[in-house]
Amino acid sequence: MNHTTLILGASRGIGLELARQALAAGERVIATARTDAGLTMLRELGAQALKLDVADPASVSGLTWQLDGEKIDTAWHVAGVTCSHADATQPPTQQEFDRVMHANVLGAMQVIPQVAPLVEAAQGHYAFISSVMGQIGGVADGNAWLYRVSKAALNMAVASARHVYPQATFVCLHPGWVQTDMGGGAAPVTVADSAAGLRRVVSGLTQADNGAYIQYDGQRFSSW
Repeated sequence: MNHTTLILGASRGIGLELARQALAAGERVIATARTDAGLTMLRELGAQALKLDVADPASVSGLTWQLDGEKIDTAWHVAGVTCSHADATQPPTQQEFDRVMHANVLGAMQVIPQVAPLVEAAQGHYAFISSVMGQIGGVADGNAWLYRVSKAALNMAVASARHVYPQATFVCLHPGWVQTDMGGGAAPVTVADSAAGLRRVVSGLTQADNGAYIQYDGQRFSSW
């Protein structure tokens, strides 16, 4: 039976490259996008494409029936947004706070109860693209504080959920500073290298890794 991979947020960047590499490896890929153009692109690659906007609770509520009957060997939660690099001298507006937290935190918390049982059914892996910027124990400066807060909250959501779904292996992953729309052209890590590294990390996970926080190159963080 084919390995079934679900990628939430696959219309560009790391998510799209994960889809490409999974398909090239012969995996059956279910991938989500927010736009019709993104869905068309995923179908042309050979993925089963589902429309989903994790920032829209009404959209997320329809995910269960779209995945009815599935067992997911590997689920990737890639969907998320960035924001300004403002530090703690500049309070975020309520509109910006809601935009970032809905996409980066609420979306994951609404998706997990729908996807995690399908990952458990396959005793599979549930990987979340987080960021070293969400690591409280190792925070190096104060820039992009709203983004940092959103990723720290995502990490906590994953750390909590793993106890509820013990037959699935939950991990948070730092993809590196990657040459995406979010990371910019000056980033040192290519999208292809980041995705390949992330796939190597996840393919090597065991149940003992449940709750781990790992970089794309295999480096493990000692604290959250």
